[in-house]
Amino acid sequence: METARDLTLRLRDLLRREHGALVDFLLTLSAFDERRLWAELGYGSLFDFLHRELGLSKGAAFYRKTAVALVRDFPAVADALRDGKLCVMTVVEVARVLTPENSADLLPRFFGLSKREAKVLVASLLPVEAPPTRELITPVRVAPAALTLAPGAPAPSAPDGGEIAVQPVEPAPSRAATPVEPPRPAPPVAAVAPPRQPDSVEPLTARLSRVHLTVENAFLADYEAARDALSHSHPDAGMAEILQLGLRALLERHARRKGLVKRPRAIPEASSNPEYVPARVRRAVWERDGGKCQFRLANGEICGSTYRVEIDHHPVPRAAGGPSTVENCRLACERHNDLAARRFFGNALMDRYTGRKGSGPRRRTGSEGGRPVGGPPTSRVGPVPRGFVRSCPTRPAATPRPSLGSEPWGRGRRLLPLRWSGRGTQHPAVELVTCQGAP
Repeated sequence: METARDLTLRLRDLLRREHGALVDFLLTLSAFDERRLWAELGYGSLFDFLHRELGLSKGAAFYRKTAVALVRDFPAVADALRDGKLCVMTVVEVARVLTPENSADLLPRFFGLSKREAKVLVASLLPVEAPPTRELITPVRVAPAALTLAPGAPAPSAPDGGEIAVQPVEPAPSRAATPVEPPRPAPPVAAVAPPRQPDSVEPLTARLSRVHLTVENAFLADYEAARDALSHSHPDAGMAEILQLGLRALLERHARRKGLVKRPRAIPEASSNPEYVPARVRRAVWERDGGKCQFRLANGEICGSTYRVEIDHHPVPRAAGGPSTVENCRLACERHNDLAARRFFGNALMDRYTGRKGSGPRRRTGSEGGRPVGGPPTSRVGPVPRGFVRSCPTRPAATPRPSLGSEPWGRGRRLLPLRWSGRGTQHPAVELVTCQGAP
């Protein structure tokens, strides 16, 4: 069976061929377009030929038509596409600003950019003249569902005086001898939530962007309440300013959780919890790693993700006795934190923790009634090793907590490694009993 490295080499070779095939296609299409051969086939344009003859979607036809014109005028674009530094999606943005005078300096600035990043770069080079700054709130119009009326039933009226699509029922032939059964109640139809439309961001200048998003009415009520609350300190604040104040407050609160405060304590706060990561350690780790995942990939680079980043005890995990020091801590995203734990403890133990096989962090939902989301509970588990916790079913407040040394493991309790995020026993979904030493 091929190893991961073997498949990686094969994928790299296939990707190189794909880039080369794309450039060859564009060069051949350029020669096809210069001779206007699409006209001999009866098509009105190159776009029409790509869409109707080759079966490309309108978007794919537009991207390739634009790329053909750019490759014809700038051969360096073909070299960048062949090397994978540019993609067809960003070529459209490059075509808006590339000229023979600036091609040598401007083209490398688009290398490795996504479509949105390329749009931001173009907006900084070609800013919108006098962009409008306004707030526009429009209600979302939902198309009324088609109604079925029985014969003789009154037609419903639309709440706004408009028309409602009605589909009449074809009358059935009458049978006097056949008894008429009473109508049966229709089964309840579950309401299907409409799919959430993605938020759109359109860069206007290097400083301004237009944002279009769909919100619930409760959001508008909270916005009005926030505007009234800030009416003294920010009397003329609009939606953008109020949202920015709220986002800054969230980021400041998140920074305090990481120990990133303006005036840290001169004397660190003592804690009796051995799993607690001191604020000075969290602060030093976050500042050293720049808020990015430090997991080393196969190519030698770090992951660099800033999504779901948490403290990871490395090289010695906390569950194996690793200390909470700056030297033994790093930042890791949730997935690479789980992968590091699997490499140290093995998949068998981590599968029992996460409730799923293979690599992947544990997922939780808010509808589990305070219980951890994971695999099936085990009826009997062995002794608790150091650094692990057990989750207990929810019990009344009057019930005494279990004794770690006397109470046996019962049905419904699982062996769980401590959460790797550095938050110790502040676990939101389980009741934790920390094992301080070897059993």
